[in-house]
Amino acid sequence: MVFVQIDAIAPRTIAGNPADGALGERVMAEVVLDGVSQVYPDGTQAVDSLDLVVGDQELLVLLGPSGCGKSTTLRMIAGLDSPADGTIRIAGQAVNDIPPRDRDIAMVFQNYALYPHMTVRDNLGFGLRLRCGGSWPSRMLRRLLRPHLAAQLEARRAEIPGQIAWAAEVLGIEPLLDRLPRQLSGGERQRVALGRAMVRQPAVFLFDEPLSNLDAQLRVEMRREIKRLHQQLGATMIYVTHDQVEALTLGDRVAVMQQGILQQVGTVDEIYDTPSNQFVAGFIGSPPMNLVPGEISLTEAGGEFKSTLGAIPITGSLAQRLKTARAGTVMMGVRAEDIAIRSDGNLPAVVTSVEPLGDSKLVSLQFGHAASDGLPLADKQPVVGRVPARAEIRDGQAVQIVINESRLHWFDPISGKRLAA
Repeated sequence: MVFVQIDAIAPRTIAGNPADGALGERVMAEVVLDGVSQVYPDGTQAVDSLDLVVGDQELLVLLGPSGCGKSTTLRMIAGLDSPADGTIRIAGQAVNDIPPRDRDIAMVFQNYALYPHMTVRDNLGFGLRLRCGGSWPSRMLRRLLRPHLAAQLEARRAEIPGQIAWAAEVLGIEPLLDRLPRQLSGGERQRVALGRAMVRQPAVFLFDEPLSNLDAQLRVEMRREIKRLHQQLGATMIYVTHDQVEALTLGDRVAVMQQGILQQVGTVDEIYDTPSNQFVAGFIGSPPMNLVPGEISLTEAGGEFKSTLGAIPITGSLAQRLKTARAGTVMMGVRAEDIAIRSDGNLPAVVTSVEPLGDSKLVSLQFGHAASDGLPLADKQPVVGRVPARAEIRDGQAVQIVINESRLHWFDPISGKRLAA
């Protein structure tokens, strides 16, 4: 006995010819998560009351360490997991109770998920053929029972070769259409996975760490490819990754998560230049931001921050605000590029290691002189600075440091929150 689904949902109408590059009529595809939570059976809170808006045609990156809830969030948007609480809306419609196939989304996975026995051409068109009538017995039965719907689906089925040709041309995989997945490289397989999502022309694209299995050079190429596709397709995209380089190079905005909680969402510049808390400051950037605890004190000239780095002068008004915020104790943050080694520097330090990167060098520094403030040099907190690639720096060298005071960041050492400066 053959069971068929008579009322198959056909894809939305596409105006124009995809083979000619026409993107057709598109749906406004804002994605809204309102108080969305997920709890695993063992009681683990995977996502906690997440409020997030992904704008129409925006590429938003969900970024965070393993286990932070980013992939769980993506699976709930896709409909693969159901939220324990909250509402998910796509294009203004609540989709909590709508099955994945009817949400007008396409998902690209980390492991490609290609059918090994099908050619590239068949992999690209398989999902479309299912949505346009499925197997031959299903189509014959539908012609008998629902002839009008059958005619609509057959018309859509006739468009599939053109849609495949369009996606193959955009992705540059036309010579690969008759190959099997085992005959492709990793980058070619990922392009096929992208093409399979593209031919659907969905309202929302979802990417679940799609580049993790590629080598470094291919990751760079595929990042450019995804960025170009976003600009060309004008689609809403949500991209999950733990790689901050991917996040900072791809995203219109970046949403940083930790332990199921949204820490900050903003543009790349906002996330990098004004992190909302210590976690974001320490997670974003390569190397991460240096975080140094110390005390704020007021002086006749204004104020200063005292730590194992030494005394760093700051404006009196800022010192007063920071001292009020936490009884004088604060966490100072400074990025590597805001630490300079100069002959006229005002902070003594010793170079403990040098890491050449080609275009620059990362230099680990321990500040002060041995026992200058009662602490052995080995007990002083190291910080990392960035110097030009041709700088003559060696291990054990005594240097003088200048810190760009206008680029310092201040955090509450208890809550971790950013202190307004």
